[in-house]
Amino acid sequence: MGAISIAPPILLAPMEDVTNAAFRLLVKRIAGPGLMFTEFVSARAIEHGSKRSLNKIRIHPGERPLGVQIFGDEPGVMAETARICEEMGADLVDINMGCWVPKVCKTGSGAALLKDPDTAEAIVREVVRAVRVPVTVKVRAGWTHSQFAAPELAKRFEGVGAKMITLHARFAKQGFEGEADWKLIEELRKAVSIPLVGNGDIRESEDALRMFEITGCDGVMVGRAAISNPWALRRIIEGVQGLPQSQEPSIRERAGVALEHLRALIELYESEEYGTQRKDSAELRAVRNLRGQIQLYIKGIPGAAAMRQSLMKMTSYREIEDALLGLSAGDPLVSESA
Repeated sequence: MGAISIAPPILLAPMEDVTNAAFRLLVKRIAGPGLMFTEFVSARAIEHGSKRSLNKIRIHPGERPLGVQIFGDEPGVMAETARICEEMGADLVDINMGCWVPKVCKTGSGAALLKDPDTAEAIVREVVRAVRVPVTVKVRAGWTHSQFAAPELAKRFEGVGAKMITLHARFAKQGFEGEADWKLIEELRKAVSIPLVGNGDIRESEDALRMFEITGCDGVMVGRAAISNPWALRRIIEGVQGLPQSQEPSIRERAGVALEHLRALIELYESEEYGTQRKDSAELRAVRNLRGQIQLYIKGIPGAAAMRQSLMKMTSYREIEDALLGLSAGDPLVSESA
Protein backbone atom coordinates (compact mmCIF):
# COMPACT_ATOMS: atom_id res chain seq x y z
CA MET A 1 0.00 0.00 0.00
CA GLY A 2 1.92 2.99 -1.24
CA ALA A 3 5.24 3.06 0.60
CA ILE A 4 4.18 0.33 3.03
CA SER A 5 5.23 -3.25 2.41
CA ILE A 6 3.56 -5.81 4.67
CA ALA A 7 6.00 -8.68 4.74
CA PRO A 8 5.54 -11.28 6.03
CA PRO A 9 1.78 -11.09 5.35
CA ILE A 10 0.95 -11.85 9.00
CA LEU A 11 -0.48 -9.00 11.08
CA LEU A 12 -0.82 -8.55 14.84
CA ALA A 13 -4.39 -7.50 15.63
CA PRO A 14 -5.21 -4.35 17.61
CA MET A 15 -6.28 -5.46 21.09
CA GLU A 16 -7.39 -3.22 23.94
CA ASP A 17 -5.13 -3.43 27.02
CA VAL A 18 -2.79 -5.76 25.11
CA THR A 19 -1.08 -4.14 22.12
CA ASN A 20 0.58 -1.27 23.94
CA ALA A 21 4.11 -0.26 23.00
CA ALA A 22 5.68 -2.57 25.59
CA PHE A 23 4.04 -5.65 24.07
CA ARG A 24 4.45 -4.52 20.46
CA LEU A 25 8.21 -4.10 20.79
CA LEU A 26 8.50 -7.50 22.42
CA VAL A 27 6.45 -9.12 19.62
CA LYS A 28 8.51 -7.34 16.98
CA ARG A 29 11.72 -8.78 18.45
CA ILE A 30 10.51 -12.34 18.92
CA ALA A 31 8.11 -12.85 16.01
CA GLY A 32 8.53 -10.04 13.49
CA PRO A 33 5.01 -9.66 12.02
CA GLY A 34 4.64 -7.62 8.85
CA LEU A 35 2.33 -5.07 10.48
CA MET A 36 1.15 -4.29 14.00
CA PHE A 37 -1.56 -2.02 15.37
CA THR A 38 -2.05 0.07 18.48
CA GLU A 39 -4.87 -0.49 20.90
CA PHE A 40 -7.99 1.17 19.52
CA VAL A 41 -8.33 4.85 20.38
CA SER A 42 -11.49 6.89 20.86
CA ALA A 43 -11.72 9.82 18.46
CA ARG A 44 -13.82 11.72 20.99
CA ALA A 45 -11.15 11.21 23.66
CA ILE A 46 -8.47 12.54 21.32
CA GLU A 47 -10.72 15.52 20.49
CA HIS A 48 -10.93 16.30 24.20
CA GLY A 49 -7.16 16.03 24.65
CA SER A 50 -7.11 12.84 26.71
CA LYS A 51 -3.50 12.25 27.68
CA ARG A 52 -4.13 8.52 28.14
CA SER A 53 -5.48 8.24 24.59
CA LEU A 54 -2.68 10.31 23.10
CA ASN A 55 -0.17 8.05 24.82
CA LYS A 56 -1.74 5.04 23.11
CA ILE A 57 -0.81 6.41 19.70
CA ARG A 58 2.77 7.34 20.46
CA ILE A 59 5.12 5.46 18.16
CA HIS A 60 8.42 4.11 19.35
CA PRO A 61 11.53 3.33 17.33
CA GLY A 62 11.76 -0.20 16.04
CA GLU A 63 8.07 -1.02 15.70
CA ARG A 64 7.32 0.23 12.18
CA PRO A 65 5.29 -0.24 10.13
CA LEU A 66 2.59 0.55 12.65
CA GLY A 67 -1.10 1.23 12.15
CA VAL A 68 -3.11 3.36 14.58
CA GLN A 69 -6.68 2.17 15.01
CA ILE A 70 -9.38 4.73 15.82
CA PHE A 71 -13.09 4.47 16.52
CA GLY A 72 -15.97 6.92 16.54
CA ASP A 73 -19.27 7.80 14.92
CA GLU A 74 -18.71 11.37 13.66
CA PRO A 75 -16.95 11.80 10.29
CA GLY A 76 -15.46 15.19 11.14
CA VAL A 77 -14.10 14.11 14.52
CA MET A 78 -12.68 10.92 13.00
CA ALA A 79 -10.98 12.95 10.26
CA GLU A 80 -9.36 15.31 12.77
CA THR A 81 -8.20 12.37 14.89
CA ALA A 82 -6.69 10.76 11.79
CA ARG A 83 -4.75 13.97 11.10
CA ILE A 84 -3.35 13.89 14.63
CA CYS A 85 -2.36 10.24 14.20
CA GLU A 86 -0.56 11.10 10.96
CA GLU A 87 1.24 14.00 12.63
CA MET A 88 2.40 11.63 15.38
CA GLY A 89 3.93 9.33 12.78
CA ALA A 90 1.31 6.68 12.04
CA ASP A 91 2.18 4.64 8.96
CA LEU A 92 -1.52 4.07 8.34
CA VAL A 93 -4.84 4.82 10.00
CA ASP A 94 -7.24 1.92 10.59
CA ILE A 95 -10.94 2.50 11.27
CA ASN A 96 -12.55 0.16 13.77
CA MET A 97 -15.90 -1.15 12.58
CA GLY A 98 -15.53 -4.53 14.25
CA CYS A 99 -15.62 -3.97 18.02
CA TRP A 100 -18.83 -5.51 19.34
CA VAL A 101 -18.62 -4.64 23.05
CA PRO A 102 -21.64 -2.65 24.31
CA LYS A 103 -19.70 0.35 25.67
CA VAL A 104 -18.41 1.03 22.14
CA CYS A 105 -21.50 0.08 20.14
CA LYS A 106 -23.90 2.11 22.29
CA THR A 107 -22.13 5.26 21.03
CA GLY A 108 -22.81 4.27 17.42
CA SER A 109 -19.16 3.34 16.91
CA GLY A 110 -17.35 0.10 16.16
CA ALA A 111 -19.53 -2.68 14.80
CA ALA A 112 -22.66 -0.54 15.27
CA LEU A 113 -21.63 1.24 12.05
CA LEU A 114 -22.42 -1.97 10.16
CA LYS A 115 -26.07 -1.02 10.68
CA ASP A 116 -25.51 2.51 9.32
CA PRO A 117 -23.72 2.16 5.96
CA ASP A 118 -24.11 5.82 4.99
CA THR A 119 -22.35 7.06 8.13
CA ALA A 120 -19.75 4.31 7.80
CA GLU A 121 -18.98 5.38 4.24
CA ALA A 122 -18.88 9.06 5.21
CA ILE A 123 -16.36 8.31 7.95
CA VAL A 124 -14.05 6.48 5.55
CA ARG A 125 -14.40 9.22 2.94
CA GLU A 126 -13.57 12.03 5.37
CA VAL A 127 -10.64 10.19 6.93
CA VAL A 128 -9.19 9.45 3.49
CA ARG A 129 -9.49 13.13 2.57
CA ALA A 130 -7.82 14.19 5.81
CA VAL A 131 -4.56 12.22 5.58
CA ARG A 132 -1.90 11.20 3.10
CA VAL A 133 -1.13 7.84 4.72
CA PRO A 134 -3.19 4.78 3.71
CA VAL A 135 -6.58 4.36 5.37
CA THR A 136 -7.76 0.84 6.16
CA VAL A 137 -10.91 -0.57 7.75
CA LYS A 138 -11.51 -3.55 10.02
CA VAL A 139 -15.04 -4.95 9.97
CA ARG A 140 -17.15 -7.82 11.21
CA ALA A 141 -19.26 -9.76 8.71
CA GLY A 142 -22.37 -7.88 9.78
CA TRP A 143 -24.45 -7.12 12.85
CA THR A 144 -26.40 -10.41 12.88
CA HIS A 145 -26.37 -13.65 10.88
CA SER A 146 -29.22 -12.32 8.76
CA GLN A 147 -27.16 -9.36 7.58
CA PHE A 148 -23.93 -10.17 5.72
CA ALA A 149 -23.10 -6.52 5.23
CA ALA A 150 -19.36 -6.73 4.63
CA PRO A 151 -19.27 -7.11 0.81
CA GLU A 152 -21.47 -4.10 0.10
CA LEU A 153 -19.71 -1.99 2.72
CA ALA A 154 -16.28 -3.00 1.45
CA LYS A 155 -17.23 -1.93 -2.08
CA ARG A 156 -18.31 1.45 -0.77
CA PHE A 157 -15.12 1.83 1.28
CA GLU A 158 -12.96 0.93 -1.71
CA GLY A 159 -14.88 3.46 -3.76
CA VAL A 160 -14.01 6.32 -1.40
CA GLY A 161 -10.34 5.42 -1.10
CA ALA A 162 -9.78 2.73 1.55
CA LYS A 163 -6.58 0.81 0.77
CA MET A 164 -7.20 -2.43 2.71
CA ILE A 165 -10.04 -4.27 4.42
CA THR A 166 -9.72 -6.70 7.33
CA LEU A 167 -12.63 -9.04 7.98
CA HIS A 168 -13.12 -10.82 11.28
CA ALA A 169 -15.26 -13.68 10.02
CA ARG A 170 -17.89 -13.52 12.75
CA PHE A 171 -20.99 -11.38 13.13
CA ALA A 172 -21.04 -8.69 15.81
CA LYS A 173 -23.73 -10.44 17.84
CA GLN A 174 -21.50 -13.53 18.11
CA GLY A 175 -18.75 -11.80 20.04
CA PHE A 176 -16.10 -14.52 20.13
CA GLU A 177 -18.61 -17.38 20.30
CA GLY A 178 -18.78 -20.15 17.74
CA GLU A 179 -16.31 -20.63 14.92
CA ALA A 180 -15.21 -18.00 12.44
CA ASP A 181 -16.75 -18.68 9.02
CA TRP A 182 -13.91 -18.31 6.58
CA LYS A 183 -16.30 -18.66 3.63
CA LEU A 184 -17.35 -15.10 4.41
CA ILE A 185 -13.78 -13.97 3.72
CA GLU A 186 -13.89 -15.86 0.41
CA GLU A 187 -17.11 -14.05 -0.52
CA LEU A 188 -15.62 -10.68 0.41
CA ARG A 189 -12.55 -11.45 -1.73
CA LYS A 190 -14.86 -11.53 -4.76
CA ALA A 191 -16.30 -8.12 -3.91
CA VAL A 192 -13.16 -5.93 -3.78
CA SER A 193 -9.80 -5.65 -5.50
CA ILE A 194 -7.89 -3.90 -2.70
CA PRO A 195 -5.86 -6.06 -0.27
CA LEU A 196 -7.99 -8.22 2.01
CA VAL A 197 -6.87 -9.54 5.40
CA GLY A 198 -8.64 -12.48 7.05
CA ASN A 199 -9.09 -12.70 10.81
CA GLY A 200 -10.60 -15.28 13.14
CA ASP A 201 -9.46 -18.53 14.78
CA ILE A 202 -5.83 -18.49 13.62
CA ARG A 203 -3.92 -20.46 16.24
CA GLU A 204 -1.14 -22.20 14.30
CA SER A 205 0.62 -22.02 10.96
CA GLU A 206 -1.64 -24.69 9.46
CA ASP A 207 -4.63 -22.43 10.16
CA ALA A 208 -3.02 -19.49 8.39
CA LEU A 209 -2.05 -21.60 5.38
CA ARG A 210 -5.59 -22.98 5.11
CA MET A 211 -7.07 -19.49 5.34
CA PHE A 212 -4.87 -18.30 2.48
CA GLU A 213 -5.85 -21.32 0.39
CA ILE A 214 -9.58 -21.31 1.15
CA THR A 215 -10.27 -17.58 0.98
CA GLY A 216 -7.72 -16.09 -1.40
CA CYS A 217 -6.96 -13.38 1.16
CA ASP A 218 -3.75 -11.36 0.93
CA GLY A 219 -2.87 -11.41 4.62
CA VAL A 220 -3.83 -13.07 7.88
CA MET A 221 -4.37 -11.27 11.19
CA VAL A 222 -3.64 -12.99 14.50
CA GLY A 223 -5.19 -11.80 17.74
CA ARG A 224 -5.92 -13.83 20.87
CA ALA A 225 -3.43 -16.61 20.05
CA ALA A 226 -0.61 -14.08 20.42
CA ILE A 227 -1.57 -12.70 23.84
CA SER A 228 1.37 -13.45 26.16
CA ASN A 229 2.56 -15.92 23.51
CA PRO A 230 4.71 -14.22 20.85
CA TRP A 231 6.22 -17.64 20.11
CA ALA A 232 2.90 -18.82 18.69
CA LEU A 233 2.93 -15.85 16.32
CA ARG A 234 6.55 -16.64 15.39
CA ARG A 235 5.66 -20.23 14.51
CA ILE A 236 2.74 -19.05 12.38
CA ILE A 237 5.07 -16.75 10.47
CA GLU A 238 7.66 -19.49 10.06
CA GLY A 239 5.06 -21.89 8.72
CA VAL A 240 3.75 -19.38 6.18
CA GLN A 241 7.30 -18.65 5.04
CA GLY A 242 8.12 -22.36 4.74
CA LEU A 243 10.76 -22.21 7.46
CA PRO A 244 11.44 -24.86 10.13
CA GLN A 245 9.20 -24.42 13.16
CA SER A 246 10.84 -23.08 16.29
CA GLN A 247 10.67 -25.19 19.40
CA GLU A 248 8.33 -24.33 22.24
CA PRO A 249 10.02 -21.88 24.63
CA SER A 250 11.58 -23.29 27.76
CA ILE A 251 10.14 -22.45 31.16
CA ARG A 252 13.08 -20.13 31.67
CA GLU A 253 12.34 -18.27 28.43
CA ARG A 254 8.66 -17.90 29.26
CA ALA A 255 9.47 -16.53 32.70
CA GLY A 256 12.18 -14.26 31.35
CA VAL A 257 9.99 -12.75 28.63
CA ALA A 258 7.09 -12.27 31.05
CA LEU A 259 9.42 -10.28 33.30
CA GLU A 260 10.80 -8.38 30.30
CA HIS A 261 7.23 -7.44 29.37
CA LEU A 262 6.51 -6.23 32.89
CA ARG A 263 9.75 -4.21 33.08
CA ALA A 264 8.98 -2.60 29.72
CA LEU A 265 5.50 -1.58 30.83
CA ILE A 266 6.85 -0.11 34.06
CA GLU A 267 9.42 1.87 32.07
CA LEU A 268 6.70 3.04 29.68
CA TYR A 269 4.57 4.31 32.55
CA GLU A 270 7.61 5.99 34.10
CA SER A 271 8.52 7.82 30.88
CA GLU A 272 8.03 11.54 30.49
CA GLU A 273 5.08 11.07 28.11
CA TYR A 274 3.27 8.91 30.63
CA GLY A 275 4.20 11.09 33.59
CA THR A 276 1.18 10.97 35.84
CA GLN A 277 -0.25 12.65 38.89
CA ARG A 278 -2.12 9.47 39.81
CA LYS A 279 -1.62 8.10 43.28
CA ASP A 280 -0.60 4.69 41.98
CA SER A 281 3.05 4.22 41.08
CA ALA A 282 4.09 3.18 37.59
CA GLU A 283 5.13 -0.18 39.01
CA LEU A 284 1.77 -0.83 40.65
CA ARG A 285 -0.15 0.22 37.55
CA ALA A 286 1.93 -2.07 35.35
CA VAL A 287 1.59 -5.01 37.75
CA ARG A 288 -2.16 -4.58 37.95
CA ASN A 289 -2.51 -4.31 34.18
CA LEU A 290 -0.42 -7.41 33.48
CA ARG A 291 -1.41 -9.81 36.25
CA GLY A 292 -3.92 -11.56 34.02
CA GLN A 293 -1.55 -11.72 31.06
CA ILE A 294 1.35 -12.98 33.20
CA GLN A 295 -0.75 -16.06 33.93
CA LEU A 296 -0.92 -16.83 30.21
CA TYR A 297 2.86 -16.81 29.87
CA ILE A 298 3.08 -19.77 32.24
CA LYS A 299 -0.11 -21.58 31.27
CA GLY A 300 0.40 -25.33 31.27
CA ILE A 301 3.60 -25.26 33.32
CA PRO A 302 3.49 -27.56 36.37
CA GLY A 303 2.53 -25.46 39.36
CA ALA A 304 1.15 -22.56 37.33
CA ALA A 305 -2.49 -23.25 38.15
CA ALA A 306 -1.78 -23.23 41.87
CA MET A 307 0.03 -19.91 41.51
CA ARG A 308 -2.84 -18.16 39.73
CA GLN A 309 -4.61 -16.83 42.83
CA SER A 310 -1.43 -15.52 44.43
CA LEU A 311 -0.39 -13.78 41.20
CA MET A 312 -3.65 -11.82 41.19
CA LYS A 313 -2.81 -10.40 44.62
CA MET A 314 0.76 -9.33 43.86
CA THR A 315 1.57 -5.64 43.75
CA SER A 316 5.29 -5.42 42.93
CA TYR A 317 7.75 -6.50 40.28
CA ARG A 318 9.86 -8.30 42.88
CA GLU A 319 6.95 -10.46 44.01
CA ILE A 320 6.21 -11.57 40.46
CA GLU A 321 9.89 -12.10 39.71
CA ASP A 322 10.35 -14.32 42.76
CA ALA A 323 7.23 -16.31 41.88
CA LEU A 324 8.20 -16.89 38.23
CA LEU A 325 11.79 -17.78 39.00
CA GLY A 326 10.63 -20.12 41.72
CA LEU A 327 8.22 -21.78 39.29
CA SER A 328 10.99 -22.29 36.75
CA ALA A 329 13.62 -23.41 39.28
CA GLY A 330 13.45 -26.97 37.98
CA ASP A 331 14.44 -25.86 34.49
CA PRO A 332 18.20 -26.47 34.04
CA LEU A 333 18.41 -23.39 31.84
CA VAL A 334 17.37 -21.05 34.63
CA SER A 335 20.28 -18.95 35.75
CA GLU A 336 20.06 -15.26 35.06
CA SER A 337 16.50 -14.07 34.46
CA ALA A 338 16.91 -11.69 37.36
